[in-house]
Amino acid sequence: MYNLIVILGPTASGKTALAAHLARALDGEIISADSRQVYRRMDLGTGKDYADYVVEGQRIPAHLIDIREPGYKYNVYEFQNDFFQVFDDLQKRGKWAILCGGTGLYIEAVLQQYKMIHVPANPALREALKDKPLSELEEILSTFRILHNSTDTDTHKRAVRAIEIETYYQSHPEIEVQLPEIRPLLIGVDIDRELRREKITRRLQQRLEEGLVAEVEALLAEGLSAEDLIYYGLEYKFVTQYVTGRLSYDEMVAQLNTAIHQFAKRQMTWFRGMERRGIAINWVDVSQPVNERVEKILGLL
Repeated sequence: MYNLIVILGPTASGKTALAAHLARALDGEIISADSRQVYRRMDLGTGKDYADYVVEGQRIPAHLIDIREPGYKYNVYEFQNDFFQVFDDLQKRGKWAILCGGTGLYIEAVLQQYKMIHVPANPALREALKDKPLSELEEILSTFRILHNSTDTDTHKRAVRAIEIETYYQSHPEIEVQLPEIRPLLIGVDIDRELRREKITRRLQQRLEEGLVAEVEALLAEGLSAEDLIYYGLEYKFVTQYVTGRLSYDEMVAQLNTAIHQFAKRQMTWFRGMERRGIAINWVDVSQPVNERVEKILGLL
């Protein structure tokens, strides 16, 4: 019998709304699997669509959103710990846990129960890698047996940290971690590539109109450095470059739009890789009405 439902899919696929409707039907709660929505006041850039959590006038409880201050470097080790704390609480309260998000490594860290501990900084390794281009760092990451989160290494600092983590694990094979048993049902949101591209472009324009640039300016004004924000990639990387005069507005929009499309493609590559690694994903068509998709999922339970 299942004790966890996972809703995954690329950015702009509508997975949050589906998870919320499913939670409403099951009296469940959502656990976010998004590496950037953990940060407070980083709302438009991380795609916190709060309205999606309201179904039939009722707000669906959601966990692991707005739990860290901007500038903090949240990681998969912390996510795994935080997830299992929430999961245990939901189990005790008799609530369905619905893990929803697009950060493939976070999801797989739960499903595969990766052995994870806090990995300390390795100054010598950082020094050796500091001048290598991002493409070379990604090539180094591809040589590791342990999977890394390629969807979240679009900046130099993140790639170096990923190498640091993988290097530590390879040199400490004795690590053992005991985690609760999970029996997951995985649901993937299948969205046509052209529709996905259209939604990404439209959503980016909407977020710019809603104040994405002002959000970045406010974060800089409260003391975050440009490099702190660029670390988070995608919206924060390109908008920060615009705000600090490194890109024109049109360059920022064009480059960011392209980067989000590439990000969505990498997400799908990760999910297909999960299937190749033996993780069964039941795909539902985003073009179907949400109530039909919910009924299909309920039929699988």
